[in-house]
Amino acid sequence: MTHSFLPIKPAGSARWDVAALGEVMLRLDPGEGRVRNTRHFQVWEGGGEYNLARAARKCFGLSATVVTALPRNDVGWLVEDCICQGGVDTSHILWRAFDGIGRDSRVGLNFVERGFGLRPALGVSDRGHSAASAMKPGDVDWDTLFGAQGVRWFHTGGIFAALSDSTAALTVEAVTAARKHGAVVSFDLNYRASLWASRGGSNAARALNRTIAPHVDVLFGAEGLGDRPSGGDPRTAIESAVADFPNLRVVATTCRTAHTANSNDWSAIIHADGQFHESRKRPGLDILDRVGGGDAFASGVCWALMAGKSAAQAVEYGAAHGALAMTTPGDASMARLDEIERAIDDSDAGVIR
Repeated sequence: MTHSFLPIKPAGSARWDVAALGEVMLRLDPGEGRVRNTRHFQVWEGGGEYNLARAARKCFGLSATVVTALPRNDVGWLVEDCICQGGVDTSHILWRAFDGIGRDSRVGLNFVERGFGLRPALGVSDRGHSAASAMKPGDVDWDTLFGAQGVRWFHTGGIFAALSDSTAALTVEAVTAARKHGAVVSFDLNYRASLWASRGGSNAARALNRTIAPHVDVLFGAEGLGDRPSGGDPRTAIESAVADFPNLRVVATTCRTAHTANSNDWSAIIHADGQFHESRKRPGLDILDRVGGGDAFASGVCWALMAGKSAAQAVEYGAAHGALAMTTPGDASMARLDEIERAIDDSDAGVIR
């Protein structure tokens, strides 16, 4: 489907509707308890970039593949099994030798509390020396993925790019190759202070983002490209990004005010073809688990644009999908398209029988 503002390869013209580059971690979730006290964890797979690909397949029925790296051991195979359950293709996983300890290759872990009331959600990463963080330019045959097989939409983000100098360089290599082969390129800024704490902080992240941005068509997130965070109305940051990088065809971001961990005001804004469109506002949205809401928003926008929806419709699909994703545990969306459209139509929340 081709929009006047965003040319997209037609359905059926490529092997993959969506390809994502990123680390897939194991999320260890103590449920209603706390990481520091629990004796039991629920295990989920998750990752900012992967979550979009998984939703593209499970929620929207698109073909999806993930480019990542895992150690060749039982924990790596557990992640692979989770990815398979998510319906995402695993043929582009790079399998790394395991040394028995994990000095050079391991699965990244993310311990996540959902939060409740005045206690905010908490994420504690344990992802050093992961197989994905050691990925580097030259590891992936982009000409085969984007050329011989074909990809309609390629997604990656600032979390993967922040893992190491080599993943930053690989991200630049990937978006350049995707652009060369005509895939739509989306990038989620997804700044994480913890990932940049020892690597130059927000200034270093901003410098990397500005290296990647010239190769991006669709940007998720409003801040992180300019000289300083804009604060306030995200339209200001969006306008600044588009002025600096006129190649950006679409810029979209969520808008959230957290009153408590379980009650957030929620909406979203999209800028496309020179116009802003805002989703309906959901004040006091009830939240079970906020992690992954932004990824679900991005996947909803991605699918809607690929399906030929207008930008005004796309922001509604994204916002509704993000809202629904935060009603279930884990990073990944458990919603289906009919539920998203029901939420857009503002149907009541009575029992469906």
